[in-house]
Amino acid sequence: MSLREINFDGIVGPSHNYAGLSIGNLAATAHAGQVSHPRSAALQGLAKMRGNMALGLPQGVLLPLPRPNAGWLDRLAWIPEADPALLAGAWSASAMWTANAATVSPAPDTADGRCHLTVANLVTMPHRAQEWPDTIRQLRVAFADESHFAVHDAVPPCFGDEGAANHMRMAAEHGAPGIEMFVHGRPGGRFPARQHEQASRAVARRHGLDPGRTLFVQQAAEAIEAGAFHNDVVAVANGTVLFTHERAFADPDGTYAAIRRLLPKAEIIVVPDAEVSLADAIASYLFNAQLLSLPAGGGMALVVPGEASAHPRVHAFLDRLLVGNGPIRQVLPVDVRESMANGGGPACLRLRVVADPGTVDPRFLLDDDKATLIEGVIAAHWPEAIAPAQLGDPALAHQIVAARYALLDALHLLELA
Repeated sequence: MSLREINFDGIVGPSHNYAGLSIGNLAATAHAGQVSHPRSAALQGLAKMRGNMALGLPQGVLLPLPRPNAGWLDRLAWIPEADPALLAGAWSASAMWTANAATVSPAPDTADGRCHLTVANLVTMPHRAQEWPDTIRQLRVAFADESHFAVHDAVPPCFGDEGAANHMRMAAEHGAPGIEMFVHGRPGGRFPARQHEQASRAVARRHGLDPGRTLFVQQAAEAIEAGAFHNDVVAVANGTVLFTHERAFADPDGTYAAIRRLLPKAEIIVVPDAEVSLADAIASYLFNAQLLSLPAGGGMALVVPGEASAHPRVHAFLDRLLVGNGPIRQVLPVDVRESMANGGGPACLRLRVVADPGTVDPRFLLDDDKATLIEGVIAAHWPEAIAPAQLGDPALAHQIVAARYALLDALHLLELA
């Protein structure tokens, strides 16, 4: 079996809008009320996927969830006079950020030698807590081969779990046994700490991880207060490399020492606050990047949002990062501005799964022809623009439902309708 890292990107849904529902996500709340562009957003995401395929990397997709979610509104006994945020929640396209779809432990790390996925409950935010039943339906189709995968229900909602956005893995290579790091927050601050330590521990036990090679790390309270609502806003890991802001963790020195003890070849690149402040890192989404291993010993590439390369201090740091013989050989800016305006960068848009591509349902794997097919569906069916005042409009709802159906039909995935 040939294990490779496959990035499963979320296709931005046709209901993509800026309702500003995510407390603690500074970009989302700053752009609340603006007009969104679902068609452009989805095409930007496809362009990013094409860029990764051009690097020689396998690429997967996950599909938009059913929206508007009328069943959710029915269970809330919603009426037009009720809280408008509930209506906006039923139209949310936030499942596009598949880093929150699940936590993934590859087969080399687990007791039974299968890749384990636990769907995230996302209970901290009402508009996201509705996602997991539809997400798990999709995961159980994509990863249906039970000899290679185990897909688990969400952790009970008494403990918030936000998926891979608060989980990192390091290993000598993707197919080798690694160390897994679960990052949690402590409640009580101005913004909610979305990942609960007990949720992380439950996931690790479910996945059959070796306790001696599993780390539970506390996120710095100041990072959450500054707007790092997930760990992947201030740190990213790949292979033997951890790329992190110096104020990402509550106990940075202890965290680095534990990593080096378990993975002596670890390379920890710490970005000093004096060079890139926490505020600059969060505004630019420098760390919400894809850190990718290039084929044939080509080192690593850091796929950053265009906002990072356009930020003067961040750009200067990235220039210095490429000097010398460090593991990161390329910095590749991408345009995902529609996602960024809602608080999600390149890393938010993807779920990393280490697996043999031959064990995955091929309908979820992307190639150039399928990307062209999807682009054609988006161009024909996705709304060009949505203003928040349009949420609830029956004609727009019909267009959104029809657009998703057209995509499922094109990909022969109507069982998810």
